Amino acid sequence: MAQTPATDPIDFASLLCSRLCHDLLSPVGALNNGIELLADETDPHMREQCMGLLGDSARTTAGKLKFFRLAFGAAGGFGEGIPVHEVRAAVEGLFPPGGRLEIQWLIDGDSLPKPAAKLLLNLVMLAGEALPRGGTLAIGAEVGAAAIEIVVRGEGQRITFDPAIRSALAGAGDLTTRTSVAYLIRSIADQTGGQIMISAPEEAFLMFGASLPIRI
Repeated sequence: MAQTPATDPIDFASLLCSRLCHDLLSPVGALNNGIELLADETDPHMREQCMGLLGDSARTTAGKLKFFRLAFGAAGGFGEGIPVHEVRAAVEGLFPPGGRLEIQWLIDGDSLPKPAAKLLLNLVMLAGEALPRGGTLAIGAEVGAAAIEIVVRGEGQRITFDPAIRSALAGAGDLTTRTSVAYLIRSIADQTGGQIMISAPEEAFLMFGASLPIRI
């Protein structure tokens, strides 16, 4: 099994923080611009449009923060499991219903162990980002007697998946801001004794699989 290359924890944390700040820059910037426009606008119709844009940006920002908190932070407390409904709410915060992605849920049970939930969320993030023109994300998880099996499959008109991210998932390549999420996925798998699988580049879909042993 491939192992995550040794890296300074501070460097990794810095790169991951840079990644999250980059993802939040657009909706937060839109909020700032909307407030500035609203302050100078006197036309009632234009003010109404500004308020609508502000609402959209606020919802996008809040949704991303909800996802990041569960996928990267200490959300869920110190318990063993995270309720599936919280996982689903986090995914819908990043990819809202009615947006560019249709989400299909095939998760068995009411909760997932925290490492499995975080790994699943990060795989969903990678798969969603690889579908810039939209498509379908099928998200599945099953808790068996000896292992937790996770599958995330993305299909759409166009799939864009960086080879550097593919290498990072395999435990190779450089750690950068762009590969930091893949590095985290690989780290969770290594620390739990799990495995990560990915579909071949020539496939017409992108599919991730993960198997994490259940610790007794």
